[in-house]
Parts: sequence; structure tokens; C-alpha cells
Amino acid sequence: MSQTPSPAPEPSKDRADRAARVAAMKKAEKAHARRRRILLVAIPTVAVLAVVGGVTTVFLNRPQPPSLDAVKVYQYGAGEHVQTPVQYKENPPVGGQHNPVWLNCGVYDKPVANENAVHSMEHGAVWITYRPDLPTAQVDRLKSDVSGESYTVLSPYDGLPAPVVLSAWNHQLPVQSADDPRIEAFLAKYVQGAQTPEPGALCSNGVGTPTG
Repeated sequence: MSQTPSPAPEPSKDRADRAARVAAMKKAEKAHARRRRILLVAIPTVAVLAVVGGVTTVFLNRPQPPSLDAVKVYQYGAGEHVQTPVQYKENPPVGGQHNPVWLNCGVYDKPVANENAVHSMEHGAVWITYRPDLPTAQVDRLKSDVSGESYTVLSPYDGLPAPVVLSAWNHQLPVQSADDPRIEAFLAKYVQGAQTPEPGALCSNGVGTPTG
């Protein structure tokens, strides 16, 4: 009875080659997996860094708000009502005694009474005054600045120390042009600002008929 011959033993060199190939395949798979993990971490990180970098760039390149360091500060107490004309030290006034009735906020084409305007500032209004000879284009620019503001008064004023003067209670800023960027900054800070003695008090139902 014949017997099936046994397979010839695998040469040692072939075994070594196969083991080397298997090891290389495992090493490649591990390297691929490692790269995939790195990418999974790196892609979100790069995206976050890109966003942060973009935000940082925007923040660093954002124009700085104009400085209000030139604002002059005074100290006047509130609530001093008088029925007589008042001789104010500042021109225009920034506080002190005033008429019991406030000025209606808005745009005026003619000068208004100091005593009523000061009362409006006590309620949180910003009073913008300008020289009567200020060019029409400059006046129109001031009108656009106060458009939509409930607590602003705009009026011409004789004898101003500057072409335009912005006044809030105990605070004042003279500027040379209606294009000065500090005007908007002043309005943003002082319309119903922290300096207001009577925040929330009316700037209507008083005296005066604004044109706008």
C-alpha cells in the first residue's frame, strides 16, 4: 500500500521572508493608523487656530475708538431751580442753577435759553452747540449725528470758544469740525450716561419747539 508523500519542509529562508513581510505589513498598518489619529487631531486644531488667528487679526486691526481725554470735567450739584436768568461761568454752561422747566430735546435753528437747556442736561441730554456761521454742510453733519437720538439738543450759539462744543452735565468737549470722530464717541458715552443726575427723566413735554 502506497503512502502519500509528506510535503517537503519549508525552507528556513522562505519562512524568514514571509515573517518579514507580515511584520512590514503590521508596521505599515500601525503607521497608517497613527497618521490617521494625528490628522483627526490636527485638522480641528488647525481650524481652531485659523479661526482664532482670524479673530485676533481682526481684533488687532480694528480701529481704536477716539480718545475723550480732552473732555473737561466740572462739579455742579443738581436740582437747583430758579426763575431768574443765570450768569454761567462756562460758555456754554455745563450745569448749575437752571429753570424748573426743561427744554424739549431736538434740533433748533435758533439759539435756545441756557436755563432750560441745562435742565435737559440734568435729565441726561447732550447739548451740541455750534457757531452761527458754521458751514451748512457741517450743520447737516451734526443733524445726522443726532438723528434718532431722543436725548440730544442741537442749536446755534453765539460766542462759542470753538466751532462746535458738546456739553453734558459736568462734561464738555470743544471740537474744530463736525467731522471730528469724537462727536459720536461723546454721544455714545454721555447721552443718558453715568453723569446724569436724573436718569430717565423726560426730555419732552417741556418748553421749545424743535424743527427736527
